Amino acid sequence: MNDSEILHLIATENADEIESLFARACEVREAHYGKSIYFRGLIEFTNYCKNDCYYCGIRRSNAKLERYRLSLDDITDCCRAGAKLGYKTFVLQGGEDPFFTDTRIAEIVSAIRGEFPDCAITLSAGERSRQAYELFFRAGANRYLLRHETATESHYAQLHPPCMNLASRMLCLRDLKEIGYQVGAGCMVGSPYQTPEHLLADLRFMETFRPHMAGIGPFLPQKDTPFGMEPGGTVQLSLKMIALTRLLLPQALIPATTALGSITPNGRELALQAGANIIMPNLTPLTARTLYAIYDHKLNAGDDALEYQRYLEAMVRGIGLVPDLSRGDAC
Repeated sequence: MNDSEILHLIATENADEIESLFARACEVREAHYGKSIYFRGLIEFTNYCKNDCYYCGIRRSNAKLERYRLSLDDITDCCRAGAKLGYKTFVLQGGEDPFFTDTRIAEIVSAIRGEFPDCAITLSAGERSRQAYELFFRAGANRYLLRHETATESHYAQLHPPCMNLASRMLCLRDLKEIGYQVGAGCMVGSPYQTPEHLLADLRFMETFRPHMAGIGPFLPQKDTPFGMEPGGTVQLSLKMIALTRLLLPQALIPATTALGSITPNGRELALQAGANIIMPNLTPLTARTLYAIYDHKLNAGDDALEYQRYLEAMVRGIGLVPDLSRGDAC
């Protein structure tokens, strides 16, 4: 697709064009992954963060948020609970918390790898040095998620404080890929100041960089941030971006995000029907889960893990797809 075709699809409200886009995306997904929808166990291990991103509820300046950190025992208990449910991939996600030094994260990864030697370990712990990423990789981490958020430098500056810059984020992504991780990038859809051209730039960046994973989800406001009163991203535009990403990155692993499910009850089903192929049930302890408040009205804040897994598996089967609890590596 050329730029004009992509911009047209981003803007179109024609139901037939949108339906055709989603159908093409699902055909491409099934050509590479069949009907498998991979499940990952998500563990949100800290809501402390040194950064002050204007859109995020766990930003440093949010004094209204009750903070928490999971211990090594807490994290391994989450993994044990996930292993009993059949998960072969664990995703450790948290703010850029100075308490979790490079050494501490490596120790956590090493402990998980020692107890679950056949699992995949995914980290989402922000921008670190190349040496840190190499340390985590040697300890046993396989994948790293670091959404670029927006590939346009001027737009990035509108979403983050001056101490943060897009060049640093892109350097981290390149380092991760060179080290040998399966790397995840991705963008927010509908963030403040965003234009269709920004979304086009996101797609072109991912097409060139070719991440193994692409997290595409809507911006959702959190009331205690500078963007707390801004409108959130829409379901339809988010779904179109998922489908376009699938067409440009046929082999990518693309999640049906909790954020989409938080906008509308069937948001994740719709994402799967637009080309996504990942579901990430939350294994975080219930006492902490509500505190990982990156946006308001977060889905699945109080659900039992086993009951929720059964619900999600039934949902996947209900739209003709197959729940898959294997590692689900990128092909």
